[in-house]
Parts: sequence; C-alpha cells; structure tokens
Amino acid sequence: MAAEMALVKPISKFSTIATTTKPRFSYPKATCTSLSTRFCTIKMSATSEQAAAATAQKPSKKSNKTAIKETLLTPRFYTTDFDEMETLFNTEINKKLNQAEFEALLQEFKTDYNQTHFVRNKEFKEAADKMQGPLRQIFVEFLERSCTAEFSGFLLYKELGRRLKKTNPVVAEIFSLMSRDEARHAGFLNKGLSDFNYALDLGFLTKARKYTFFKPKFIFYATYLSEKIGYWRYITIYRHLKANPEFQCYPIFKYFENWCQDENRHERKYKQDIDGGFENVVRLIAIMFRFVKPNVYVTMYLNDCQRTAFYEGIGLDTKEFDMHVIIETNRTTARIFPAVLDVENPEFKRRLDRMVEINERLLAAGATDDIPLVKNLKRIPLIAALASELLATYLMPPVDSGSVDFAEFEPELVY
Repeated sequence: MAAEMALVKPISKFSTIATTTKPRFSYPKATCTSLSTRFCTIKMSATSEQAAAATAQKPSKKSNKTAIKETLLTPRFYTTDFDEMETLFNTEINKKLNQAEFEALLQEFKTDYNQTHFVRNKEFKEAADKMQGPLRQIFVEFLERSCTAEFSGFLLYKELGRRLKKTNPVVAEIFSLMSRDEARHAGFLNKGLSDFNYALDLGFLTKARKYTFFKPKFIFYATYLSEKIGYWRYITIYRHLKANPEFQCYPIFKYFENWCQDENRHERKYKQDIDGGFENVVRLIAIMFRFVKPNVYVTMYLNDCQRTAFYEGIGLDTKEFDMHVIIETNRTTARIFPAVLDVENPEFKRRLDRMVEINERLLAAGATDDIPLVKNLKRIPLIAALASELLATYLMPPVDSGSVDFAEFEPELVY
C-alpha cells in the first residue's frame, strides 16, 4: 500500500482560488445498535500534459483518443473466480439465498427508473468551452478516472451475468442490468470528455488493461463498500452544488441525484449477497474490517488530497468532504457489519493527515533529479513511516455496531 501511494504524481493547485468560505459538514454522533438498512473505487488517472496542451489549442471537431497513464492508484479492472460464483448462487447448494428478495430486486432493476435521465443538452459543450486553465485540466482527469471506474464495473457485471445464466437466471439478469447501468454511466462520462475534445478508447482498455483478482466474497464486500462510498460522494456533491449554484461549473453534477440512486440499488444487491452468502463469518468480518475498509478510506483520502484543485474548483474543502463521506459510509455499513472503524475518533483523521504529509514527501523525493539508487534510499524511511501509520490505523480498536448476532456463527440481522 505504501509503495502504491508513492507512485502517484500530485496535481498542482490553482494559483488563484476564490476565498469563498467552504461549506462545512457536521457529524452528529449516531448510535449503531438500532440502525436499519450502497466502493471509484476511487477514480483518477493522468492526462494532465495532454489536457494542458488542449487548453492552448483551438478545439478540434474530432475527439482525441487518449490512453490511460497507469499508476497503482488508477481505477482497476477486476476479475474473480467465476466457478466459485456459480456455486455461491446455486440455490441447491447455498440454502441461505433469499430468492424471493432477488426476484423483487430484479423487478426494480427492470423498471429502469433512469432510462430517460441521462440526456445531454447544449449546456455541456458550452460549459466545457468556458472552462480554461487548471480547472479544465483537472476536470478532464476527473471525467477520465470516473469513466474508467464505471467501465470497470460494467465489464465485471457483464461477465457475471453471462456466467450465471444457467446457475441462477434471476441473479444473472440482475448483474446484466447492473452492467447496463454502469455502461450508461461510462458512456455519459465519455461523452463529457468529448466536450473537452477527448475520448477514452474503451475497447482498447478492455484488451490492454491488467485485471486484479479478488475472491468472490471479497468482491461482495469491496463492491458494496465502493457503491456506498460512490453514493455518498455523488449525493454530497449534488446537495452542495444545489445549495451553492455559483460553483456549478459543468452540468454533469445536476445528474448526480438520480445517478447515486443507481449506486444505491447496486449496493442493495451486494448487501443481499452478503446477507445470504456468509461462511466463516467471524474471520471474513475481521479481514474486512482490518484490511479492506482502512485501505479504501486511506486511498480515497490520499488520492483526493493530491487533487484539491478539483474540489476547490467546485467550492469544497477536500479533507472535510472526504471525512464527511467516510463517516456517512461508516455509519451506513454499521447496519450490516458487526463492527466498524472508529472513524469519528480524532486520532483517525490525525493519522490520515500524517499519511498525506508523508506521501507528499515521497512524491517530492521521487521528483528529484537524483539517480534511482539515491531516490530509493530517500524513500525507504518514508515508506516505512507510511506503513507504520497504516498499520496503526488497522489496529485501532473497532466500534461494535450490534448489527449481527454471532450466536453459533449464524448471521442474523438485528433491526
């Protein structure tokens, strides 16, 4: 993890940013024991040099196809053990599956509430043409990363829909309709890139991209967390810009309210998988709590802190925004996990801020003109310090949520 964070180049901040007071988020303490029941993975890559060149040239009628510049924090494409997936969704083998709930979810997906929502208008191109300088550059990067992450979900869900047709046709169709949603999102974002005279070659990405393997149960957990984080990111930006329209620099944000409802429906699908697919519950929950959740939160925080120009450009304080998303996501996940990270403990944020400082020093060390050996020698103590902070975050005592009764290791949701 430390090595991953050390490889990303930071984006320079604006030279001139309005001193408008940023909205602040409050976090009234919530109790987890009575909660009832949607990770963009956090979404960026680099087209900074190309985007800067585009701002200096007249827009061309044709969009340029740009290749993703890979870093270890670039949105990844995922694959899994599809044979094991078939076993998990086999109703004869897995008696815990609530097929009636899956059928109800399928009907909701078939309704397709957002079928006519993602319709563009002339505002998009007009807003893109007005956007210049650093904001234009960072916006291209935002659209590129977002498109890549949504397309990653499309590929995974499409394959799951194909592979599960014989085992569980209902679940297979749900995955196919989830891939429809992700494809619609990716296409909408790619059309946004065309407003800036760019486009991603999604066919090339499908063939050329490396795929990260996760076991099915980790796919359930990680995707549930990703969808829930995506929901809170989208809805928070939407509400902020609705209240502060002077920062509405591009109309894509007006679509985020309905967009995040897609994320919510996807999250409900994975919640159903988690409810119905537990085996060896205590071990899986412990791994999820100790590794996956801290990794997701830390990665998001470090990623966003390298790109404060984007958030400042829409009137948000990056760290406050991220903490709001983390806290709300954590409170929501407390509804199905027996324990959650103590993210409302001030020590958690202090550790995040220390990791940001260390990461900045790592990036600075990598940007020097020193020979590789000297660079690596400078990095070693910084990587160790970053790993130490991350380990300390893993080891923070959890907060019991009371959402699962572990009697005889059989999960029972408590409402």
